[in-house]
Amino acid sequence: VQLQASGGGLVQAGGSLRLSCAASTSILSFTVMSWYRQAPGKERDLVARVVRGGATNYADSVKDRFSISRDNAKNTVYLQMNSLKPEDTAVYYCSARKSLFDYWGQGTQVTVSS
Repeated sequence: VQLQASGGGLVQAGGSLRLSCAASTSILSFTVMSWYRQAPGKERDLVARVVRGGATNYADSVKDRFSISRDNAKNTVYLQMNSLKPEDTAVYYCSARKSLFDYWGQGTQVTVSS
């Protein structure tokens, strides 16, 4: 299984970005797909996740600003990020769980300037 994250970049505060995570296999085979982020010197934290049934969860810090979605036909999960803040600056990783094993993508850098 390979996960390819893309879509990061430099954006001004208040701007938007959409991250993509393309899987090498059907995303329906995963029980959960998630986005995490890790800022310099900090732990990797959960940002958002979507379970196979479609339910979603978000970190409190991104609720009402970020939205996770998936396109089963394209085997891709997205993270739409709106109203970005400088504190959203981090490397964003996508993750997929299958049979209690977590697969990870390579990460994409998001930098929000003030």
